[in-house]
Amino acid sequence: MRGLVLLALLAALVLAAARPVSADEAMIEDFTMQPETRWRFFTDAVMGGVSSGQVAFAQEDGRPHARMTGRVSTANRGGFIQMRLDLASPPPEGTTGVRLVVRGNDQRYFVHLRTAGTVLPWQYYQAGFDVTRSWSEVRLPLNAFVASGALLRTVPRPGSLRSVAVVAFGRDHDAEIEVREVGFY
Repeated sequence: MRGLVLLALLAALVLAAARPVSADEAMIEDFTMQPETRWRFFTDAVMGGVSSGQVAFAQEDGRPHARMTGRVSTANRGGFIQMRLDLASPPPEGTTGVRLVVRGNDQRYFVHLRTAGTVLPWQYYQAGFDVTRSWSEVRLPLNAFVASGALLRTVPRPGSLRSVAVVAFGRDHDAEIEVREVGFY
């Protein structure tokens, strides 16, 4: 009985500390529950590139987040590092975009979405966003995502989404981006 009371108290504290999510948002990640078991980090080395980096999970002011750092190199036809989350289920019906809370080194990063139709490794939908040194919310409408090839739909369908990735991409640079929340709206 005492264990149940402690568990209920802990759950109440976690819920009280969480940021309220509006009715039009669906949070898929706030990095509180073992994110290292769900997020995968990889680089262009899977295709012969030489980019390098890592993802680490940390807390600051009691708020957990992911931190991806590395060196992106376009040598050997490479040019990316990324952290990817496979979705356990598609986002809710009516989803119109992706929502992030991020900060970083004042550079441009990307979100890559994969769907049931992106079967080849080089297929994805991409939308860019800029980060600053301060935490800020980024909203990327699905119709802002560009397909990586002509064989894909123009706009990804929410019901077919399979993964979401934060990516440093396309140019030689040092990457440093932190992500505190990932969701849909």
